[in-house]
Amino acid sequence: MQKDDELLISIRQVIRAIDLHSKRIAKETGLTTPQLLVLKSIHNHAGSMVKDIANEINLSSATVTTILDRLETRGLILRVRSTTDKRKVEINLSEEGKAAIVGAPKPLQAHFIDRFEKLAPWEQSQMVATMQRIASMMDAESIDASPMLEVGLINKD
Repeated sequence: MQKDDELLISIRQVIRAIDLHSKRIAKETGLTTPQLLVLKSIHNHAGSMVKDIANEINLSSATVTTILDRLETRGLILRVRSTTDKRKVEINLSEEGKAAIVGAPKPLQAHFIDRFEKLAPWEQSQMVATMQRIASMMDAESIDASPMLEVGLINKD
């Protein structure tokens, strides 16, 4: 097998692993990976505001707002406007939201990060450089992406 075939197979395996894990999370929880990350962020920091959640999970405030709209429609979160400053809206989990994250599987990036952090710093740097080079070779270096392993649109249902 040629080296380019081996590399393309490895890239496809990564894409496939992300897709399968995303589908498993959706099947087990009824949530997308980004929705689950937002719920977990709210769980860890009750009363957070959109910008706080966006900063924690590295998504734009607009994307987080779209996700929150969907979660609110499903009754998983509650938005509470501050009585002292009407511009501030705190976000909390509803009882259904708390139940949704109990026992939910870890996102794939959590498993990846656990393993990545165990590598020597030189190996981490080498992997980052290699992946950046691959992104460049695929003309993908200017595509906006969050550090989230999810296939498809981040703010999908």
